[in-house]
Formats: sequence, C-alpha cells, structure tokens
Amino acid sequence: MTDLRDTVSALLPGVLADLTDLVAIRSVSALAEHHADVDASAEAVADLLRGAACPDVRVVRAGGQPAVIGRWPAPPGAPTVCLYAHHDVQPTGDPAAWTSPPFEVTRRGDRLYGRGVVDDKAGIGVHLAALRAFDGRPPVGVTVFVEGEEEVGSPTLGAILERHRDLLAADVYVICDSANWQVGTPAFTSTLRGLADVVVEVATLDHALHSGQYGGVAPDALTTLVRLLATLHDEHGDVAVAGLERTGSFALEYDEDRLREEAGVLDGVELLGTGSIADRLWTRPAITVLAIDAPAVAQASNTLQAKARAKVSVRVAPGQDGADALRALIEHLRSHAPWGAEVTFGADGSGNGSRIPVAGLIGDAARAAYGQAWGVEPVETGQGGSIPMVADFQRMFPDATVLVTGVCDPDSRMHGIDESLDLGDFEKACLAEALLLARLGEACAAGEDGDGAGINGTGTAPG
Repeated sequence: MTDLRDTVSALLPGVLADLTDLVAIRSVSALAEHHADVDASAEAVADLLRGAACPDVRVVRAGGQPAVIGRWPAPPGAPTVCLYAHHDVQPTGDPAAWTSPPFEVTRRGDRLYGRGVVDDKAGIGVHLAALRAFDGRPPVGVTVFVEGEEEVGSPTLGAILERHRDLLAADVYVICDSANWQVGTPAFTSTLRGLADVVVEVATLDHALHSGQYGGVAPDALTTLVRLLATLHDEHGDVAVAGLERTGSFALEYDEDRLREEAGVLDGVELLGTGSIADRLWTRPAITVLAIDAPAVAQASNTLQAKARAKVSVRVAPGQDGADALRALIEHLRSHAPWGAEVTFGADGSGNGSRIPVAGLIGDAARAAYGQAWGVEPVETGQGGSIPMVADFQRMFPDATVLVTGVCDPDSRMHGIDESLDLGDFEKACLAEALLLARLGEACAAGEDGDGAGINGTGTAPG
C-alpha cells in the first residue's frame, strides 16, 4: 500500500501533463468539423499506451469514430481486467462563457478546468497511472479500451464488441466514466436509468386561422399540445404514464438542501415528485419535454396554429426495457390527446438501463481498494443518466463483473461550462485502481476463490 501510494504520487505530474495534452485535442465527436481531431485523439491515446510498454496496441473502428485497444497478456492463472474510458468530448457551447479557454487546462485552487478534463479524459489518466505504477508489468492481464463516440451514444460500440470480442473479453470491466458521491467519498454506481424519446406532432386544423375570427371555437394545435404534455405528470410532479416502472430503493440519504444547491434550483421553486430524492433520481422514471417547435415570440402573430410538435424524453427506471417504456409513452400521448386532435409520431429511440451489483470476491476487492485509497468506505449510488456501454458489456460478456467508477463529483459540470476535475480525488482514483489490480492478482495467486476456478468462479477469460 505504502509503496503504491508513493509510486502513484511520483507519477502524478507526468500523468497530469499527458492529461493536459489530451484536453488540448478538440475531439468533439458530435461535430463533423472535429472528426479529424477525434482521429488525432485516438492516435495520441495509442501513443500513450505504447509509451506505457503495452505490447499490443490497435486503433479500431466499425464505421464510426476510432477506438483504441491495448492489451497486456495475463500471467499464468491470472484474471484479465478491461479498463474502459472514452476520448471523445462534448461541444463547448459558447467559449466566451467559460472562465478560461475550454481546450486549455487551467488550474484554479485544487481543480483543473477544461472540456473533457473529467469526462472522460481523466478516466484515461487514471488507467495510465495505474499501469505505470507497475512499470508496464501489471499483476493481471489488462485490456485498455478507449472509445471514441460515447458522447454521441456509442452507435457502433456493439459492432466493435462483436468484431473484436476475443480482444475485449475479460473477467472484470472497470468503467471509469461515472461520478463519486462527493469530493472525498468514492462511489460505485449500482444502477443506471435507461432512455427513450420520441417526437410527437399534434394537428387540429388543415390550415392556420386568424385568432380573432375563429378563436374560442377552433382549437389551435399549440394549446392542444401544451395540454397534452401537461398530462405526463400529476399535480405532485410524479410521472403519470401507465406502464413506466419504478424499481428498487436506495438507503443513501440525498439531502434536499444539497440537491437544491447542486442543481441551482431557485428559491421558492418546488422539487418534482414524492418519496426520497435518491429514489426519484436513480430508480424511478423521469419525463422531460426537450423541445417544442412553435413560432418564436418575436415573430408571433394572432394566429391559430394548425400543427405543433415536441420532443419528449423518458429516463427509464433500471431494469425496465427501454423499448417497452417507449411504447408506454407513445400510447399515453396517443390516448390523452385533447379535443380529438390528430396525433402522429416522428423519430424515436430507446436504450436500456442497468443494474450493476458490487458483490462477490471482485466487489470485496474493489471496496477494499477504494476504501484504502480514499481513507473512507465507498458508497453505492445510482446515476440518473445513461451509460450505454454498461448494458453492452453485460450482454456481450454475461459471466464477467462490471464495476462503474469515476472521478466526477457534484461540481464537475460535465457537458457544461467550466467542466472541472478535483485533483485530490483524481490522485485517489489512480491509487485505487492500482490497488484493485494488485488485490485481484493477489487473490488469484492465493487461491482465495477456494476452487481454482478464477475470480468469477468460471475461469479466466480467453485471450
């Protein structure tokens, strides 16, 4: 423990320098003008792995953005651990709104600021630090998998997993792309909500009308759409769509004052829903109207609109099938249209959430490693958002254990202005991952599983 702590501490300046260089690459996967930057980011990650003495480094793709795979073969009888992160980032929004340039890492106090500095180029840094701590000879087999299109929903991840299944097979997957409970308290994410969304269009007239000539009798589409959208919640703000499930419950207490401060809820504004805040955020569905197509206020006239449309999104409770949730949403919108309005649907999509148990020998090793590194016991949390690759890994490698960790904290502002990384938590995350690799190697060598069958009880993964 002491040796690893000292080693990671000594390595930290070099890792932070590499993180700074990665942030400078504008790898925005959502914007075509930055696709060359995404390519450059993948090559930079590949070079960093080669510099860490990785014997097998490949840049791969399946029609989308490039991913990087680096592999250290497992010592005899040792398990294989796959370390995941992604090198693509979100757009910056208005650069002038940032306190410092978004693609230049800037330190203010104990935090670093920049686009991707925490989501998720810090994840790459964590993996590099853990591997460098063993001087390129980790005690277990290691596969590093750094994706290049997570920020656009991982559209070709499934194809990459299929195409490179043998290269990516492992006993344990460590997904470093989530958030801790708070600065100084590590967390494992044990539930993720899924996602479903659809464009709904309401039509009430075959052409627009003068509101003075026909208003009060002829229904306009915009008012009709607003009334329809209002049926999605009850008077308390709870979701009112039949068929959307609630799953499980969290014992962790999420204080209302903390939530209000972190979310920036204005004084006097009530929170939505009933029950514990943790359950509302992590185990229950949530519905948001993302956008409405309507005349802009500046160009509005006294007109009854013939058609209006909106995009509606559901965060699906962990365990519910995303496609089932989408069907429930569509049926609700179809059956609740007021005044006999015509309702049609446009583009839609769905994805499943996940339950991610932190259990067994691997869970015990992870809790011990992260508890040692932080000096406090880790907690289990949920995430209200979606991390699509978790379900992909669970489906593709059902016998493996998935651990979801990260270096984000409640003030990291991922995807937003002034995204930032807490330096103390970053160093602890690097140490925790190194300790986890060491513990998994020791557990296998000591035969702690008791049956020689490998850390998952089914033998180590191929490759």
